[in-house]
Amino acid sequence: MRKGLKHLKGVFGVILLLVSAFIYAMFQGGFVSWFLFYLVIPLSAYSFLLFFYSISKLEVERTIETRQVFSGGRFSATIHVKRNNRFPLMYTSFEEKVSKNLLQTTSKQITFWGWRKEFKWTYEIEHIPRGEHELEGVIMRVSDLFGWVWKEAFIPSKKTILVFPNLTEMVYIPIETRYDQGATASRIQTMKDTSMATGVRAYQPGDRVSWIHWKSFARTQTLKTKEFEDRQSQDLFILMDRSPSPLFEDIVDLTASIMQAIVRNHSLSAFLSIGETRLYIPTVQNEEQLHRVLYHLTKVQADLKKPIEQVIVNDSSLAQVTSLLYLTSKISYEWIESIQKTATNLRVCTCFLVKQKDLKLTQDEIAFHQYAASRGFNIQIITKERFAQAFLEVNRS
Repeated sequence: MRKGLKHLKGVFGVILLLVSAFIYAMFQGGFVSWFLFYLVIPLSAYSFLLFFYSISKLEVERTIETRQVFSGGRFSATIHVKRNNRFPLMYTSFEEKVSKNLLQTTSKQITFWGWRKEFKWTYEIEHIPRGEHELEGVIMRVSDLFGWVWKEAFIPSKKTILVFPNLTEMVYIPIETRYDQGATASRIQTMKDTSMATGVRAYQPGDRVSWIHWKSFARTQTLKTKEFEDRQSQDLFILMDRSPSPLFEDIVDLTASIMQAIVRNHSLSAFLSIGETRLYIPTVQNEEQLHRVLYHLTKVQADLKKPIEQVIVNDSSLAQVTSLLYLTSKISYEWIESIQKTATNLRVCTCFLVKQKDLKLTQDEIAFHQYAASRGFNIQIITKERFAQAFLEVNRS
């Protein structure tokens, strides 16, 4: 109703202008006054015709120029608008209607359309944020010379675009692939690799039946048990912290880069993300599984309302973890205690602690890192500029 009143207000303004010009010409007389009156007539006639002209019957086609978009990058698209007549359109503006998280980055186009049936408009969005964004359609506005009579129409043309996290190329080096020869002592327990027998020993009560060396028993009639080499697994369990943090976008970028590096190295990993929703993928080994992780990381938000140490205590997926990589921007004593209670088979735990560049550690943080190291946890401070060297720094420490 308000829009209708505004439109009628513009029409009344044009009528008032036309009547005023006529009265002025009648009373004033002369060439100039009548010239002004006749000049106003075509402009007023156009305003009346525009008032009754329908701009809703338009066709819109959108072509995405950027094939794959990453966080903070540039997005480009071309809008192609068609109509079935040549009614002259003067001041015409186009605007892409987008989802709320893109309102600050959208752009407009103002043009003099004229008699053309088609119009193309290419726009760009700089520094587009990560996420799943909806392009809903085009808002078109047309006005007369005075801006009194104007028309507006929305032409729907839905399109969903995915803006992926920034992916950093990195060389993946398994964090812990050492056998017992040369391995350093750790409070985190090791596990025997039952696929690699290194010898036999006398049977002891409690040994598993599957460990008995039956060929030796057939020869000597004495029970012998296979001996296995202690090994630490190359398979990683990736745990991402979704607690609110100013560095959350960096954590997402680091997580996505690590998952890509692991898959390209033909290694195996598991992935867990906990927040308002929980995503657990027990095996990430191929491109399809990696795409599932990246799709999750595209939409994920820092929506973990409870402290993460309270959430992971009841998570069964951590119970059998042997090698853990934790990605976060903050870590606490409570988290270490929760992990040790939950992951009872844990042998190796590395924490990538994302920090701002040139930020110095406080004395309390240094003391905490020493405490974590004494409990078998390896904390690696990493900044965005050094994501590519993440695994190299772990192996040097």
